[in-house]
Amino acid sequence: MMLEGIEFLNKEFFWLFLLLPLLILWYVLKHHKQTAELKMSTIKGFKITQSWLPKAKHGLFILRMLAFALIITALARPRTVDVSTKTKTTRGIDIVIAIDVSASMLAKDLLPNRLEALKKVASDFIKGRPNDRIGIVEYAGESYTKTPITSDKFIVLRALNDIKYNTIIEGGTAIGSGLATSVNRIKDSKAKSKVIILLTDGVNNSGFIDPKIASELAVEYDIKVYTIGIGTNGTALSPIGILPNGQFQYGRQQVEIDEALLKDISKVTGGKYFRADNNKKLAAIYDEINKLEKTDVEEFKYYNYEEKYRPLVLLAFGLLLIEFLLRSTVFRSFN
Repeated sequence: MMLEGIEFLNKEFFWLFLLLPLLILWYVLKHHKQTAELKMSTIKGFKITQSWLPKAKHGLFILRMLAFALIITALARPRTVDVSTKTKTTRGIDIVIAIDVSASMLAKDLLPNRLEALKKVASDFIKGRPNDRIGIVEYAGESYTKTPITSDKFIVLRALNDIKYNTIIEGGTAIGSGLATSVNRIKDSKAKSKVIILLTDGVNNSGFIDPKIASELAVEYDIKVYTIGIGTNGTALSPIGILPNGQFQYGRQQVEIDEALLKDISKVTGGKYFRADNNKKLAAIYDEINKLEKTDVEEFKYYNYEEKYRPLVLLAFGLLLIEFLLRSTVFRSFN
Protein backbone atom coordinates (compact mmCIF):
# COMPACT_ATOMS: atom_id res chain seq x y z
CA MET A 1 0.00 0.00 0.00
CA MET A 2 1.47 3.37 -1.07
CA LEU A 3 0.38 6.89 -0.09
CA GLU A 4 2.28 9.86 -1.52
CA GLY A 5 5.62 8.07 -1.53
CA ILE A 6 4.94 6.23 1.78
CA GLU A 7 4.27 2.50 1.94
CA PHE A 8 2.76 0.58 4.86
CA LEU A 9 4.43 -2.74 5.59
CA ASN A 10 1.79 -4.11 8.01
CA LYS A 11 -1.35 -2.62 6.50
CA GLU A 12 -3.59 -5.23 8.18
CA PHE A 13 -3.46 -3.10 11.35
CA PHE A 14 -5.67 -0.52 9.60
CA TRP A 15 -8.60 -2.81 10.40
CA LEU A 16 -8.31 -1.50 13.96
CA PHE A 17 -9.75 1.80 12.74
CA LEU A 18 -13.12 0.02 12.74
CA LEU A 19 -12.98 0.25 16.56
CA LEU A 20 -13.05 4.04 16.50
CA PRO A 21 -16.79 4.39 15.71
CA LEU A 22 -17.55 1.82 18.45
CA LEU A 23 -15.47 3.73 21.00
CA ILE A 24 -17.15 7.00 20.05
CA LEU A 25 -20.58 5.39 20.39
CA TRP A 26 -19.62 3.91 23.79
CA TYR A 27 -18.39 7.32 24.96
CA VAL A 28 -21.60 9.09 23.90
CA LEU A 29 -23.80 6.52 25.62
CA LYS A 30 -21.70 6.56 28.79
CA HIS A 31 -21.73 10.33 28.91
CA HIS A 32 -25.50 10.41 28.49
CA LYS A 33 -26.03 7.97 31.40
CA GLN A 34 -23.65 9.86 33.67
CA THR A 35 -25.32 13.22 33.09
CA ALA A 36 -27.65 14.06 36.01
CA GLU A 37 -30.92 15.87 35.35
CA LEU A 38 -32.72 18.20 37.78
CA LYS A 39 -36.24 19.20 36.84
CA MET A 40 -37.49 22.52 38.28
CA SER A 41 -40.67 24.47 37.61
CA THR A 42 -38.74 27.74 37.48
CA ILE A 43 -35.18 28.98 37.86
CA LYS A 44 -36.10 32.50 38.82
CA GLY A 45 -34.12 33.63 41.80
CA PHE A 46 -31.10 31.47 40.87
CA LYS A 47 -27.92 33.01 39.57
CA ILE A 48 -26.63 30.73 36.84
CA THR A 49 -22.90 30.76 36.13
CA GLN A 50 -21.92 29.08 32.84
CA SER A 51 -18.58 27.21 32.82
CA TRP A 52 -16.68 26.04 29.77
CA LEU A 53 -14.97 23.21 31.62
CA PRO A 54 -17.71 20.57 31.29
CA LYS A 55 -17.82 20.96 27.53
CA ALA A 56 -14.04 21.22 27.21
CA LYS A 57 -13.71 17.91 29.02
CA HIS A 58 -14.76 16.17 25.79
CA GLY A 59 -11.41 17.27 24.40
CA LEU A 60 -9.75 14.66 26.60
CA PHE A 61 -11.59 11.93 24.74
CA ILE A 62 -10.64 13.52 21.41
CA LEU A 63 -6.96 13.52 22.45
CA ARG A 64 -7.22 9.85 23.37
CA MET A 65 -8.82 8.96 20.04
CA LEU A 66 -6.15 10.88 18.13
CA ALA A 67 -3.47 9.02 20.06
CA PHE A 68 -5.21 5.72 19.28
CA ALA A 69 -5.30 6.58 15.53
CA LEU A 70 -1.59 7.49 15.57
CA ILE A 71 -0.69 4.22 17.31
CA ILE A 72 -2.65 2.23 14.72
CA THR A 73 -0.84 4.05 11.91
CA ALA A 74 2.51 3.41 13.59
CA LEU A 75 1.70 -0.33 13.91
CA ALA A 76 1.12 -0.39 10.14
CA ARG A 77 4.86 0.46 9.74
CA PRO A 78 4.87 3.50 7.45
CA ARG A 79 8.13 4.03 5.59
CA THR A 80 9.44 5.87 2.57
CA VAL A 81 11.15 4.02 -0.27
CA ASP A 82 13.88 5.59 -2.36
CA VAL A 83 14.46 3.48 -5.48
CA SER A 84 17.54 4.04 -7.64
CA THR A 85 18.28 2.05 -10.79
CA LYS A 86 21.46 1.24 -12.65
CA THR A 87 21.55 -0.45 -16.04
CA LYS A 88 24.36 -2.55 -17.43
CA THR A 89 24.59 -3.83 -20.98
CA THR A 90 25.59 -7.47 -20.77
CA ARG A 91 25.33 -8.51 -24.39
CA GLY A 92 26.06 -5.92 -27.06
CA ILE A 93 25.32 -6.42 -30.75
CA ASP A 94 27.44 -5.08 -33.60
CA ILE A 95 25.45 -4.30 -36.75
CA VAL A 96 26.47 -3.32 -40.27
CA ILE A 97 23.79 -1.93 -42.60
CA ALA A 98 24.70 -2.57 -46.24
CA ILE A 99 22.76 -0.23 -48.55
CA ASP A 100 22.36 -0.56 -52.31
CA VAL A 101 22.88 2.93 -53.80
CA SER A 102 22.48 2.05 -57.47
CA ALA A 103 20.33 4.30 -59.73
CA SER A 104 17.37 1.94 -59.43
CA MET A 105 17.11 2.90 -55.76
CA LEU A 106 15.62 6.18 -56.97
CA ALA A 107 12.51 4.34 -58.20
CA LYS A 108 9.31 5.89 -56.87
CA ASP A 109 7.31 2.80 -55.89
CA LEU A 110 8.25 3.74 -52.32
CA LEU A 111 7.80 7.39 -51.36
CA PRO A 112 9.49 9.68 -52.12
CA ASN A 113 11.80 6.98 -53.52
CA ARG A 114 13.33 3.73 -52.34
CA LEU A 115 16.56 5.27 -51.05
CA GLU A 116 14.93 8.07 -49.05
CA ALA A 117 12.31 5.70 -47.63
CA LEU A 118 15.11 3.38 -46.52
CA LYS A 119 17.08 6.22 -44.92
CA LYS A 120 14.05 7.30 -42.90
CA VAL A 121 13.34 3.79 -41.57
CA ALA A 122 17.02 2.99 -40.97
CA SER A 123 17.38 6.24 -39.02
CA ASP A 124 14.56 5.22 -36.67
CA PHE A 125 16.14 1.78 -36.32
CA ILE A 126 19.53 3.25 -35.36
CA LYS A 127 17.95 5.59 -32.80
CA GLY A 128 16.27 2.59 -31.21
CA ARG A 129 19.59 0.75 -30.66
CA PRO A 130 21.35 2.90 -28.02
CA ASN A 131 23.41 0.01 -26.64
CA ASP A 132 24.79 -1.33 -29.94
CA ARG A 133 27.57 -0.37 -32.30
CA ILE A 134 26.50 0.25 -35.89
CA GLY A 135 28.35 0.76 -39.16
CA ILE A 136 27.26 1.51 -42.74
CA VAL A 137 28.45 0.10 -46.07
CA GLU A 138 27.44 1.48 -49.48
CA TYR A 139 27.53 -0.58 -52.62
CA ALA A 140 26.48 -0.46 -56.26
CA GLY A 141 28.89 -1.89 -58.85
CA GLU A 142 31.55 -1.69 -56.13
CA SER A 143 31.41 -1.20 -52.38
CA TYR A 144 33.06 0.82 -49.67
CA THR A 145 32.63 1.58 -45.98
CA LYS A 146 30.65 4.74 -45.29
CA THR A 147 31.37 4.53 -41.54
CA PRO A 148 32.96 1.74 -39.47
CA ILE A 149 31.04 0.25 -36.57
CA THR A 150 30.81 2.77 -33.76
CA SER A 151 28.72 3.49 -30.70
CA ASP A 152 28.52 7.18 -31.66
CA LYS A 153 25.01 7.37 -33.10
CA PHE A 154 25.51 10.99 -34.18
CA ILE A 155 28.26 9.92 -36.58
CA VAL A 156 26.19 7.00 -37.91
CA LEU A 157 23.07 9.10 -38.44
CA ARG A 158 25.03 11.84 -40.16
CA ALA A 159 26.65 9.28 -42.47
CA LEU A 160 23.25 7.78 -43.25
CA ASN A 161 21.79 11.19 -44.01
CA ASP A 162 24.67 11.93 -46.41
CA ILE A 163 24.00 8.83 -48.51
CA LYS A 164 22.74 9.70 -51.99
CA TYR A 165 23.02 8.41 -55.52
CA ASN A 166 26.17 9.57 -57.28
CA THR A 167 28.11 8.66 -60.40
CA ILE A 168 31.39 8.17 -58.52
CA ILE A 169 30.56 4.61 -57.58
CA GLU A 170 30.59 2.22 -60.50
CA GLY A 171 27.10 1.34 -61.74
CA GLY A 172 25.50 -2.05 -61.28
CA THR A 173 24.60 -4.15 -58.23
CA ALA A 174 27.47 -6.07 -56.64
CA ILE A 175 25.70 -7.93 -53.86
CA GLY A 176 28.73 -10.13 -53.25
CA SER A 177 31.05 -7.14 -52.86
CA GLY A 178 28.61 -5.33 -50.55
CA LEU A 179 28.30 -8.40 -48.35
CA ALA A 180 32.05 -9.11 -48.35
CA THR A 181 32.88 -5.53 -47.34
CA SER A 182 30.32 -5.74 -44.55
CA VAL A 183 31.83 -9.02 -43.33
CA ASN A 184 35.28 -7.43 -43.36
CA ARG A 185 34.01 -4.53 -41.26
CA ILE A 186 32.53 -6.72 -38.54
CA LYS A 187 34.50 -9.99 -38.57
CA ASP A 188 36.98 -8.94 -35.86
CA SER A 189 34.27 -7.68 -33.52
CA LYS A 190 34.35 -8.95 -29.94
CA ALA A 191 30.58 -8.56 -29.60
CA LYS A 192 28.53 -11.58 -28.56
CA SER A 193 26.36 -11.17 -31.66
CA LYS A 194 27.29 -9.86 -35.13
CA VAL A 195 24.61 -8.91 -37.64
CA ILE A 196 24.51 -7.60 -41.21
CA ILE A 197 21.36 -6.08 -42.70
CA LEU A 198 21.79 -6.18 -46.47
CA LEU A 199 19.31 -4.36 -48.69
CA THR A 200 19.02 -4.41 -52.47
CA ASP A 201 16.45 -3.83 -55.18
CA GLY A 202 18.13 -5.77 -57.96
CA VAL A 203 20.14 -8.79 -59.02
CA ASN A 204 23.83 -9.44 -58.64
CA ASN A 205 25.26 -8.23 -61.97
CA SER A 206 28.59 -6.68 -61.03
CA GLY A 207 31.64 -7.07 -58.80
CA PHE A 208 34.36 -9.69 -58.49
CA ILE A 209 33.11 -11.55 -55.42
CA ASP A 210 30.53 -14.32 -55.67
CA PRO A 211 27.69 -13.69 -53.15
CA LYS A 212 27.84 -17.35 -52.09
CA ILE A 213 31.52 -17.02 -51.21
CA ALA A 214 30.72 -13.87 -49.22
CA SER A 215 28.00 -15.86 -47.44
CA GLU A 216 30.50 -18.57 -46.52
CA LEU A 217 32.77 -15.90 -45.05
CA ALA A 218 29.87 -14.66 -42.93
CA VAL A 219 29.25 -18.20 -41.68
CA GLU A 220 32.94 -18.64 -40.87
CA TYR A 221 32.92 -15.54 -38.67
CA ASP A 222 29.55 -16.40 -37.10
CA ILE A 223 27.80 -13.42 -38.68
CA LYS A 224 24.04 -13.47 -39.17
CA VAL A 225 22.73 -11.78 -42.34
CA TYR A 226 19.22 -10.38 -42.73
CA THR A 227 18.43 -9.63 -46.37
CA ILE A 228 15.75 -7.25 -47.64
CA GLY A 229 14.49 -7.08 -51.19
CA ILE A 230 13.00 -3.65 -51.79
CA GLY A 231 10.54 -2.87 -54.58
CA THR A 232 6.95 -3.48 -55.55
CA ASN A 233 5.77 -6.41 -57.63
CA GLY A 234 5.44 -5.82 -61.38
CA THR A 235 6.77 -2.49 -62.62
CA ALA A 236 7.97 0.68 -60.95
CA LEU A 237 8.57 4.26 -62.06
CA SER A 238 12.37 4.17 -62.37
CA PRO A 239 15.20 6.24 -63.89
CA ILE A 240 15.71 5.31 -67.56
CA GLY A 241 17.93 8.16 -68.69
CA ILE A 242 19.28 11.63 -67.99
CA LEU A 243 17.75 14.73 -69.52
CA PRO A 244 19.86 17.61 -70.96
CA ASN A 245 19.30 19.57 -67.71
CA GLY A 246 20.89 16.74 -65.72
CA GLN A 247 17.61 15.50 -64.24
CA PHE A 248 16.58 11.86 -64.45
CA GLN A 249 14.00 10.81 -66.97
CA TYR A 250 11.56 8.30 -65.48
CA GLY A 251 9.69 5.44 -67.08
CA ARG A 252 8.01 2.17 -66.12
CA GLN A 253 10.55 -0.59 -65.56
CA GLN A 254 10.16 -4.22 -64.58
CA VAL A 255 11.17 -4.88 -60.97
CA GLU A 256 13.80 -7.63 -60.81
CA ILE A 257 14.99 -8.87 -57.44
CA ASP A 258 17.07 -12.03 -57.05
CA GLU A 259 14.95 -13.33 -54.17
CA ALA A 260 16.39 -16.82 -54.48
CA LEU A 261 19.89 -15.48 -53.84
CA LEU A 262 18.79 -13.29 -50.94
CA LYS A 263 16.88 -16.16 -49.35
CA ASP A 264 19.91 -18.42 -49.69
CA ILE A 265 22.23 -15.84 -48.06
CA SER A 266 19.92 -15.38 -45.08
CA LYS A 267 19.30 -19.11 -44.71
CA VAL A 268 22.92 -20.25 -44.62
CA THR A 269 23.91 -17.49 -42.19
CA GLY A 270 20.99 -18.03 -39.80
CA GLY A 271 19.22 -14.81 -40.72
CA LYS A 272 15.93 -14.12 -42.46
CA TYR A 273 14.74 -12.75 -45.82
CA PHE A 274 12.15 -9.97 -46.11
CA ARG A 275 10.38 -8.31 -49.02
CA ALA A 276 9.47 -4.62 -48.75
CA ASP A 277 7.06 -3.47 -51.46
CA ASN A 278 5.89 -0.29 -49.68
CA ASN A 279 6.94 2.15 -46.97
CA LYS A 280 4.80 0.55 -44.27
CA LYS A 281 6.17 -2.92 -44.97
CA LEU A 282 9.75 -1.63 -44.91
CA ALA A 283 9.17 -0.05 -41.48
CA ALA A 284 7.58 -3.29 -40.21
CA ILE A 285 10.62 -5.27 -41.39
CA TYR A 286 13.04 -3.12 -39.42
CA ASP A 287 10.73 -3.39 -36.39
CA GLU A 288 10.84 -7.18 -36.67
CA ILE A 289 14.63 -7.23 -36.95
CA ASN A 290 14.76 -4.93 -33.95
CA LYS A 291 12.74 -7.47 -31.96
CA LEU A 292 14.72 -10.46 -33.23
CA GLU A 293 18.07 -8.94 -32.28
CA LYS A 294 17.67 -7.87 -28.67
CA THR A 295 20.51 -6.53 -26.58
CA ASP A 296 20.45 -7.95 -23.06
CA VAL A 297 20.41 -5.15 -20.50
CA GLU A 298 20.59 -5.87 -16.78
CA GLU A 299 18.76 -3.44 -14.52
CA PHE A 300 19.81 -3.21 -10.89
CA LYS A 301 17.40 -1.62 -8.42
CA TYR A 302 18.54 -0.32 -5.06
CA TYR A 303 15.97 0.27 -2.31
CA ASN A 304 16.60 2.61 0.59
CA TYR A 305 13.92 2.40 3.30
CA GLU A 306 13.34 5.04 5.97
CA GLU A 307 11.01 4.10 8.83
CA LYS A 308 8.40 6.73 9.73
CA TYR A 309 6.58 5.12 12.69
CA ARG A 310 8.77 6.59 15.47
CA PRO A 311 7.46 10.20 15.20
CA LEU A 312 3.90 8.84 15.25
CA VAL A 313 4.53 6.87 18.44
CA LEU A 314 6.14 9.86 20.14
CA LEU A 315 3.27 12.12 19.12
CA ALA A 316 0.72 9.56 20.37
CA PHE A 317 2.40 9.29 23.77
CA GLY A 318 2.66 13.07 23.87
CA LEU A 319 -1.12 13.37 23.38
CA LEU A 320 -1.75 10.73 26.06
CA LEU A 321 0.55 12.59 28.46
CA ILE A 322 -1.31 15.86 27.81
CA GLU A 323 -4.62 14.06 28.34
CA PHE A 324 -3.37 12.58 31.64
CA LEU A 325 -2.06 15.91 32.93
CA LEU A 326 -5.27 17.76 32.03
CA ARG A 327 -7.39 15.05 33.64
CA SER A 328 -5.26 15.17 36.79
CA THR A 329 -5.26 18.93 37.10
CA VAL A 330 -7.74 21.15 35.24
CA PHE A 331 -10.50 18.54 34.94
CA ARG A 332 -9.82 16.69 38.18
CA SER A 333 -13.04 17.81 39.86
CA PHE A 334 -15.08 16.44 36.91
CA ASN A 335 -13.82 12.85 37.17
